[in-house]
Amino acid sequence: MKISLSLLAGIFCLILGMGYLYAEDEIPNGINAQPIIVNGDNVEYSTETQEVTASGNVEITYKGSKLTCKKLTVNTQTKEGVAEGNARLEDESGIIEGDKIIYDFQTKAGTIIDAGFRSNPYFGRARKIERLGESEFVTRYGYLTTCSFDKPHYRIASKQMNVLPGDKIQTKHDTLYLGGFPLFYLPRFDHTMEDPLMHVTVMPGKRKDWGPYVLSAWRYSLTDNASGRAYLDYRNKLGWAEGFGLNYSTTYFGRGDYKFYYSNEQPNQLPATAERTQFQRYLMRWRHKWDVDERTNFISEFNKIGDEKRKYFDPASNILKDYFYREYEQDSQPLTYALLHHSFSYSSIDLLAQKRVNQWYDQLDKLPEIKYTLPGFKLGDTPLYFDNNSVFTSFNKKASTAPTSPDELTMTRLDTINKLSLPMKVAFLNFTPFVQNREIVYDKGADGQALPVNTVFYAGADLSTKFYRVFNVKTNFLGLGLDGLRHIITPTVGYSYNHTPTIYYTHLKQIDGLDMLTSSNTASLGLSNKLQTKRKDKNGNETTIDFVDFNVSTSYTFAPHIVYGMIPVPTNPSSDPNAPLVYQAGTSNKLGASFSDILFKYKILPYSWLRIEGDATYKHSGVAGDPDYENNNHFSNVNYDINFDFAPERSFGIGQRYARKSGNQLTTSFKWRLNPKWKFSVYQRYNLKKYADAATYSGTVNEYGKGSLEQEYTISRDLHCWEMDLTFNTSRVNGSGIFVIFRLKAFPENEFGFNQSYSKPKSGAQ
Repeated sequence: MKISLSLLAGIFCLILGMGYLYAEDEIPNGINAQPIIVNGDNVEYSTETQEVTASGNVEITYKGSKLTCKKLTVNTQTKEGVAEGNARLEDESGIIEGDKIIYDFQTKAGTIIDAGFRSNPYFGRARKIERLGESEFVTRYGYLTTCSFDKPHYRIASKQMNVLPGDKIQTKHDTLYLGGFPLFYLPRFDHTMEDPLMHVTVMPGKRKDWGPYVLSAWRYSLTDNASGRAYLDYRNKLGWAEGFGLNYSTTYFGRGDYKFYYSNEQPNQLPATAERTQFQRYLMRWRHKWDVDERTNFISEFNKIGDEKRKYFDPASNILKDYFYREYEQDSQPLTYALLHHSFSYSSIDLLAQKRVNQWYDQLDKLPEIKYTLPGFKLGDTPLYFDNNSVFTSFNKKASTAPTSPDELTMTRLDTINKLSLPMKVAFLNFTPFVQNREIVYDKGADGQALPVNTVFYAGADLSTKFYRVFNVKTNFLGLGLDGLRHIITPTVGYSYNHTPTIYYTHLKQIDGLDMLTSSNTASLGLSNKLQTKRKDKNGNETTIDFVDFNVSTSYTFAPHIVYGMIPVPTNPSSDPNAPLVYQAGTSNKLGASFSDILFKYKILPYSWLRIEGDATYKHSGVAGDPDYENNNHFSNVNYDINFDFAPERSFGIGQRYARKSGNQLTTSFKWRLNPKWKFSVYQRYNLKKYADAATYSGTVNEYGKGSLEQEYTISRDLHCWEMDLTFNTSRVNGSGIFVIFRLKAFPENEFGFNQSYSKPKSGAQ
């Protein structure tokens, strides 16, 4: 029979933990109890026992959730209820099943006997699940897995699991099983549900410069706001290394991370003449970010490196490069600084303190640097706009060691720029003329004497417009699917002139380009061409795409006075052909008017599955002192990429990186899924010509011959809840190797592998 009962609505709310129990006469004013629909072979209410009983095929639907069982009994006095016989509770968050569900509606506590649960991507079973309140469950003698099979490929069996839905899982006395085989034991495991990463990572392998190695990391949680990693690594050629990391967040003072890594390195291939046989090397890094309020934030970073190997053995050694190559690629000399930023209604101010803490870094101290920025401020009711950029800096630079950098200087500088512009529309042209004044105040010059203000006057204008034409082209020629064609041409012209500074650069200490200003008279030119058409996206909605996008830009210099390098040229330039050239105002040392490099950039989308893009640089002019002079009147760089995306996990790509005086590399990538179980991929890098890099600190030059630089072949197998990658990699630099990676499909970030490559940051060396 079918019946609507407000009482059962309240009962079901409590079973789900979604509401409170109300009888019809107990519903507070203003609250409308939502009735539920109860289906069952028999629904009865006993006035003697004050129990509601539903039996047969009981099904209750409420707010998108459904409870089914064979029998449901609820005592309206004690507020205790029992659902028996294949009890099943299902909603958008998952499914819980059990032979019996016992629930106390007043305490909101309950027990599920012989329970199974599914909540994507988790599956599990337990002898008993106890609900301790609205936000905590405890399972006894159960397991957790991401495999949906009744006999999962792997599982974590635990005597007790504390589950805080949407927050975290805490387990005790855990055993990891692969099939029916116990792999290892953990006394305790804490996992935040928002964090998909594994707590224990082990990565064995082999590398040319390390030999056989094992990298390991243990992720730990100290409090709800603090977690980290402990590292223990072994490299056969270098020895042991250890360290730890900490991630933290605070309620009022922001968040950050700390990392310390140490190695008492004992290389086993040192020459007999080496002064030492072991070297203490360490890295210490602390980063912090604090959003003080909506307009104010604070960022700081501290990087301290100790490296005896660099000091006593090889000045080219770098612990970042040897142990944390990915970080080294991003920044070989990370800064130590503290930066406070505050935004006003129309402007902003930045306070920077930057200090060199590693003596072998060639870095500047800025103690402090204060920067004020006022962009595009409209002056009252006038059409004028005012910009101001002012920077005050106290510089200090000390000589660096190993390799040595003897130059030292101390200088205080104030640089302020005031710009006045007048945007306007002239017919079909967007025209913005401007005037600008730059004043630079130094505490002293190169000779230590006081200097007047260095003043530079600028003037110029920006001009742009847009032309377009629509072509009524509708064709599927070659499968292009053109539905109309719009051609947009956007030319831009900018002109800028600055007068000779009142103080010539040879009278100044050299910090950066600001201290080498000369007069200039330059026009920048740009031309953008676009072809647009309409196509349907994946959802069938019509959208406009840039079918072709082609851009050309360059600049034209009118009889410039140019300075190359940081030192003046000898009196007779021909006496030193390799010296930088200096063109001084008021002398005959000038270039004729000329174009600078011409830059090309393009993107073509002929089909939804084909993408072509690239860029090129044409070296148009130069002088013998220009380091890139050999590329004059040639394309110095040409790059392109062609990608075919035929279907998900079926693609092919080819690209080339051409540099006229260095490398010319061809790269190909091919990925193809054969069927739901198998896919493979191929990656290759090929050098089309021989070239050499610039000399390193130690004076060595890396030479690269023509031929293959790297090849990688991967076969992937779907193992239901896991994916396995078997990869063979051969590299000219690191040799050949085979590695295997097992990846959880539910959490692709989780990997466990055996390899002889090191393409991803893992464990201690990341």
